[in-house]
Amino acid sequence: MMKTLLLTTIAASALFLAACSDNTETVTEVPATTPVETVEATPTETTATPVEPMELPTLVDVLGSSPDFSTLVAAIGAADLTETLSGPSSYTIFAPTNEAFAAMDPALLEDLMKPENKDKLVTVLSYHVLPGKISSSELAGKSEAMASLNNKDMLIDGTGDNLMVNTSTVTMGDIEASNGVIHVIDTVLVPRFEE
Repeated sequence: MMKTLLLTTIAASALFLAACSDNTETVTEVPATTPVETVEATPTETTATPVEPMELPTLVDVLGSSPDFSTLVAAIGAADLTETLSGPSSYTIFAPTNEAFAAMDPALLEDLMKPENKDKLVTVLSYHVLPGKISSSELAGKSEAMASLNNKDMLIDGTGDNLMVNTSTVTMGDIEASNGVIHVIDTVLVPRFEE
């Protein structure tokens, strides 16, 4: 009887453990997939929107955007050359800085800025301008007299280490504008005045 009781207890324990076990196999049903219809993409015509090139400012606008040229811009205004140097024609300007104007004889600068001496001021400013757009690379290696806007010759010498205009040195070249190019110089060019 003891043997039967022991066997019954073992069998009951085995059943109990089997019932408590978490080892049940779970079957997950995967839904049947329906084939997806593929639609061929038809190429659409795209037209590129043209990008407008940014217009460069005029020579006078470029000079006016830098405080280093305020004296030159004031002189251009006093000489009524703003419209000419902002127009469609191309020019090359040898632009003296405020520092270059400060190195001038103060009496001469004051005299030039007087309304009654506008013709002299136009002569001085025009002497800084060449017709056409001329880059520093076009002047490199050459030494020649070139006629300024007022038809007075200036000596352009690009044969040395620096590009020279008469006795003035170009300190920065090839500043682009919509209607020409600016080369910065360290002195004001003063032509001979005809009496």
